[in-house]
Amino acid sequence: MYNRYGGTALIPAAEKGHIETVKLLCKTPSFPINHVNRLGWTALMEAVILSDGGKLHQDILKILIEHGADASIPDHDGITPLDHAKAKRYTKMVEILSRVQ
Repeated sequence: MYNRYGGTALIPAAEKGHIETVKLLCKTPSFPINHVNRLGWTALMEAVILSDGGKLHQDILKILIEHGADASIPDHDGITPLDHAKAKRYTKMVEILSRVQ
């Protein structure tokens, strides 16, 4: 089941900061953690683009990465989550994402 953007529940959970939902879905066997919605965004991408870059979303990035999220998947414009974090000057997110590149 997908939402109106063609995304799974993980994508808005990551964006909205619902960390317990993110943890639960990441631990669900065969859950498509790297699903790309119609906007060209994964849960990891939304946690960067649609957040304030704060501690909660930094923790969500870590959880996603620990469970196999691919930080190299770019959006439809070829921009990676790391590139977006740099553009937004989210220093801690840049550090987290740089470790997996």
